[in-house]
Amino acid sequence: MKTITLLALGLVLVLLSIVMLNTSWADKKKDSPLRHVVLFKFKPEATQEQIQALVQEFQKLPPQIHEIRDFEWGTDNSPEKLSKGFTHCFLVTFASTADRDAYLVHPAHQAFVQKLMPLLEEATVVDYWAQ
Repeated sequence: MKTITLLALGLVLVLLSIVMLNTSWADKKKDSPLRHVVLFKFKPEATQEQIQALVQEFQKLPPQIHEIRDFEWGTDNSPEKLSKGFTHCFLVTFASTADRDAYLVHPAHQAFVQKLMPLLEEATVVDYWAQ
């Protein structure tokens, strides 16, 4: 009987540890911002004026989409020359996956994408929880 009790207690401790570890990770995700990294490579025929107009359109999204917590952007200036033609990087921050998902289907975002597509050669998107 003593052995069964010790085994049961050991099993409870293992399960409790697993739950605590998972809860810790869930809390970390909940407290961490969700980053949405977007890289654009424009078509060769896209003019600087057209690209600047698209950047301005992207900058208009944060006031229109309340789920966006932070927004920043810049152009490549790396001396490594590894950008593979991607010139513009945008970092959009969200509090949750639900906020990010709402942003993706938001009419203002969809309207921006429609303006972007004729000039876009390629895009890369990476989402991650900040560590």
